[in-house]
Amino acid sequence: MAETTNKTQQLIDRGKRVLIGNYARQPVVMERGEGSYVWDADGKRYLDLFAGFGGGILGHCHPELVAAATQQAGKLWHVGNTFYTEPQIELAERLNRFAFEGQAFFCHSGAEANEAACKLARLRGNQKHPNKWKVISLTHSFHGRTLAMVAATGNPAVRQGFEPDVPGFEQVEAGNFDALAKAVDQNVGAILIEPIQGEGGINFHPEGYIQRVRQLCNERDVLLIFDEVWTGCGRTGKWFGHQHYRDVNGKAIEPDIMTLGKAVGGGLPMGIMFAKPQVAALLGPGKHGSTLGGNGICAAVSRTIFDVIDRDKLTDRAAVMGEQAVARLKNEASIRQKVASVRGRGLFIGIELKDPPEQFMEKALARGLVVNLTAKKIVRVAPPINVDQALWEQGLGEVVQLIASL
Repeated sequence: MAETTNKTQQLIDRGKRVLIGNYARQPVVMERGEGSYVWDADGKRYLDLFAGFGGGILGHCHPELVAAATQQAGKLWHVGNTFYTEPQIELAERLNRFAFEGQAFFCHSGAEANEAACKLARLRGNQKHPNKWKVISLTHSFHGRTLAMVAATGNPAVRQGFEPDVPGFEQVEAGNFDALAKAVDQNVGAILIEPIQGEGGINFHPEGYIQRVRQLCNERDVLLIFDEVWTGCGRTGKWFGHQHYRDVNGKAIEPDIMTLGKAVGGGLPMGIMFAKPQVAALLGPGKHGSTLGGNGICAAVSRTIFDVIDRDKLTDRAAVMGEQAVARLKNEASIRQKVASVRGRGLFIGIELKDPPEQFMEKALARGLVVNLTAKKIVRVAPPINVDQALWEQGLGEVVQLIASL
């Protein structure tokens, strides 16, 4: 990367003095964004093909989201959740329309939504005899950074240093249905699964696996929780990732509880636990809460996200653009010797390299490109789902050139 200017370096120096260093920050100060572009404090423009870790589902400063936030900011910010507010109700109604019949709990992030889901599962399970208090998740999964979600996450590196694990969580090998069925004993109350694993490297489940898990949950009176923090809001070419999985009658495999984060706020702090009514009914007054969860501004923006995606048919668009992109990446001769596999659904794409690259993020930023590297050698691409077609094609070309140069 080019040498930082005095302005940028001064800001970085100030930041290092006052910000905890838990993020591996690049020496770049981002100043503004518009659409699929961001600009740093020195005026350099970057094509953002990772959309703030998936949060910017409609890009930066989408005019309709700005208008929704501005209008609500001048009307009502927050009054506490002992009152009803119209933005919350309208947002929950959209979930009923696009997902399944259910009821919503609002919080600030996907991790909090997963916490709420596991609390609800334990609340239900502790009414059973014997108590069904444990939650099973999968290896290579990621469910958040809170203590309980660290224990639920199937990546030992995430848990390192925070031992002992919060009890009640167990991981089994991803894709191994027999191991899962064996692990579901009389004390298991829920199975927690990402429809497509995100942080683990855009990993898919074997054919028929999700259907078998749903049947297993039905047979053993276990709740099925889908962590849709990455796969929600149209990114995969469906409204929600679980809608890619169908039963013999063609009906989507539905969870008992679904969790959302990232994209559902469009860049604002919003998390949602959405549960089937008979399960949601257990979370009565005093059982859980979130002081600022579902505040008027976040809820109004989230509601508008669903409206824009629906009106502009962005789920269908993401499906087509993603399919074309995966085909292109698989057929690029210039990177064939460096790529182990390409996998994706919609605009949620992983390019697994044969070898871990050196200084990958630095090289990408030098090209004016924002992408991501996870699991040491998987390049993740997750742009705004309304990215301009020509810009998307240009961005893919830049990704190809970047990989070819490694």
